[in-house]
Amino acid sequence: MRHNMKYTTVIISFVAGAIMLSGCSKYLEHDHPTSISDEEWWNTSADATNALNSVYVGIPDGSSGRQLMFLSALSDEAVARQSTRGDYESYVKGIHNPTWDVGAGIWEDDFKDIRRACRFLENVDRCFMDETLKARYKYEAKALRAYYHLELLMFFGGIPIITTSVTPAGSYLERNKEADVYNFIVTELTDCANNLPVTYNNADLKRITAGACWSLICRLFLFYKNYETAKEAAKKVIDLGVYELYKTASNPKNSYADLFLYTGERNTERIFFRENTSGGNQWNTFAPLGVGGKTVLSPTAAVVNNYETKQGKTIWELGADSIAIYQQEPNYKTNRDPRLTASVLLPGQTYSSYVLKPFDASQTNLDRLGAQNATATGFWVNKYLDPRDRTGTRTLDYMIIRYAEILLNYVEALIELDQWSDADVVKYLNEVRARATMPPVDVTVYNSQEKLRELVRRERQSELAFEGGRFFDIRRWGILDAVMNGQVYGAIDPATGQPVKVEVRNCNAARDFRWPVPQREILANPRMEQNDLY
Repeated sequence: MRHNMKYTTVIISFVAGAIMLSGCSKYLEHDHPTSISDEEWWNTSADATNALNSVYVGIPDGSSGRQLMFLSALSDEAVARQSTRGDYESYVKGIHNPTWDVGAGIWEDDFKDIRRACRFLENVDRCFMDETLKARYKYEAKALRAYYHLELLMFFGGIPIITTSVTPAGSYLERNKEADVYNFIVTELTDCANNLPVTYNNADLKRITAGACWSLICRLFLFYKNYETAKEAAKKVIDLGVYELYKTASNPKNSYADLFLYTGERNTERIFFRENTSGGNQWNTFAPLGVGGKTVLSPTAAVVNNYETKQGKTIWELGADSIAIYQQEPNYKTNRDPRLTASVLLPGQTYSSYVLKPFDASQTNLDRLGAQNATATGFWVNKYLDPRDRTGTRTLDYMIIRYAEILLNYVEALIELDQWSDADVVKYLNEVRARATMPPVDVTVYNSQEKLRELVRRERQSELAFEGGRFFDIRRWGILDAVMNGQVYGAIDPATGQPVKVEVRNCNAARDFRWPVPQREILANPRMEQNDLY
């Protein structure tokens, strides 16, 4: 893992963009769209609530805005097409550069959200409102500000720590060392976790909680391989006693699939989520053309082949004939981990009364492999794809962190601390597997640190596929070079018996561990220095 970099100064990109617009000073001094003065704006409790809600606007969605699910296309889980949604393809081919639009967009969005939080904290005391509520609002804003710093840190490394709103005169900001940003985030989130509510009532469910803060801390600790503190943070979330794995009361076997549909939307598994993602476009990101959708993100054979059989065996543990069968027909005799079909639509499957035939080359087949807006691999993402969104009126919440991840984080930390024999390892793995109707861990096979490490890594991909975490997992595990170089394969073409060749990837782990700082920042700030090798 590479964390060494040159720490220099940086100008916030959304400020640079604003300078190119007329009336830039008003934009920097006032965020209200009518540009009224602060004296006119910051008066009442309602003003404070509206201003805080503008800080929440920056929380990302899965397939719009910062598109967290698209991070799977920057891992071995998926490929992305349609450059209008971001040039993910150039990144995995190793031809991206500091003008790369995806990185520039996230940089700009996060710093803009950080500034909104700063302005809220600088001005909320002007509002006449209940002091207890005001204090809570301040912790919410601080927690969100820390989250936006965390997102930038994990993508770019050292960034400026921003605790005040920035004006043009003070926009040349020093880039803090990576360790300092890390410590700032942990300190801020810990303070917020100790002061924010554990739960909210229905009207405020979207708001950040103590559990969300501990979960973000846990995610950060794990990424930096600080396993002892990751374990402690995960245990704090577990010990809150307010989260549990979602189970459908009427049909528990459908629990995992229902979790990502309107059926299971209101649940106590979600810890940090974006509420009511109206205007989200899952249907025009994942759905087959034949059911009125568009396919931008397509799963790879690598993620499909990761799922175990219902007997708890990987397909690679089977004989050569069985391996060939499962590669040709992944859900052969419905004998795979049910999370496979909950997450991926497969060739030959019927979806919304429509049979998916990616290898039917007839021009009347909208979903033929390689057609515009069709699958690129022969597979489709099924997670978060609800037929009710076919009308384009989606309001389904998107979960950024859920309890299953925290349980797997806790288990992984125990294993990496050489505490693999701790009873909690098998206990929590079995809880996650049981919800998916998978058999318990075979302790006669998974009876060492190495074997349990292998299992938890496979379990993370089975449970969390397409939720964005794999992007970070392959970096902290040191397998970025191994899984992001060479040929990417899709489904098996029944006519040839060979897998579809999708694209050839080229990764330089020493460079691609981090994203390039946007070129507009370098041009705007003479004190700015690029990440290594870009």
